[in-house]
Amino acid sequence: MNHPSKSTPYAELSPDLVLTIAEQLQLRPDGRLFALNSYENRVYRVGREDAEAVVLKFYREGRWSDAQILEEHAFALELAAAEIPVVAPLQLQNGSTLQRCEGFRVTAFPLQAGAAPELDHPGAREVLGRTLGRIHACGTRQRFRHRLTLEGDRLGGRARQVVLASGRLPDALRDRYADLSAMLLERIEAVWAPLRPLRTVRLHGDCHLGNLLWRPTGPLFVDLDDCMQGPAMQDLWMFLSGSADEQRGQWQQLMSGYEQFAMLDYAEIRLIEALRATRMLNHAAWIAERWADPAFPRAFPWFGEPRFWEQHLNDLAEQCAAVSEPPALAG
Repeated sequence: MNHPSKSTPYAELSPDLVLTIAEQLQLRPDGRLFALNSYENRVYRVGREDAEAVVLKFYREGRWSDAQILEEHAFALELAAAEIPVVAPLQLQNGSTLQRCEGFRVTAFPLQAGAAPELDHPGAREVLGRTLGRIHACGTRQRFRHRLTLEGDRLGGRARQVVLASGRLPDALRDRYADLSAMLLERIEAVWAPLRPLRTVRLHGDCHLGNLLWRPTGPLFVDLDDCMQGPAMQDLWMFLSGSADEQRGQWQQLMSGYEQFAMLDYAEIRLIEALRATRMLNHAAWIAERWADPAFPRAFPWFGEPRFWEQHLNDLAEQCAAVSEPPALAG
């Protein structure tokens, strides 16, 4: 039996082993196997004999506990039962969605078709807003017990420590990063502090265009791997882009759909740039923390170069200013 390590958990996950695991799960694979784009986990499309293909997801060792994964699955199944368009896991052996095979934790999902979303099409953002409103309305029915809450160190403090300890920062830029990131954390906290206690809901958590498929009926949400407890704005802000006027128009379209199913505390608008800052800090830490995984140097070869860190520091400096300014939507 394999025993995946935390730093290189997929070293032994060969195509033959994926097909063997599919056999053990009684999925009757036909030998067709295609690796799908994923860095944090490993995801494969598996063809089946006389049945629709499935997607097998292998969870990274040490990232989530079984309880956290099962809570993710339960949330997806709850949304699907409410006829909200999400891709929910399949129940396999013993009726469980999470299986252990050859030392790996694996889940199967139905393969779903869809196109890349084009939110500038008439009515697209309103439909997206309606769907997000339905997700959040369902998300208010109870709280996560095991998943993370977007608060405290998760707002960037942990990420800052990861980067400083990673050895990836060029020595000449280390002090500047330490100073800028500390200033940014202070400004993030200054935004959050007056809003506490902040209403939170169960969220998708990583709501960007890459986690959306678009079908004739509207959006289909995939990959709840980062679902969490947090403010509703966490699932909304990444769908805003462009000038302040463009963002205000996009926001109106989103809200025209969203508020048909859920209510938003408009004070959360103040969080947008703080949430963007948190994502910037967390993204750099994510790559640094996974650098021992061979997939990451291949996917992000520029990460070790001084010019990346110089640009990252410039971006952090700009974001420090943005967090302190009045939100664009307030105009």
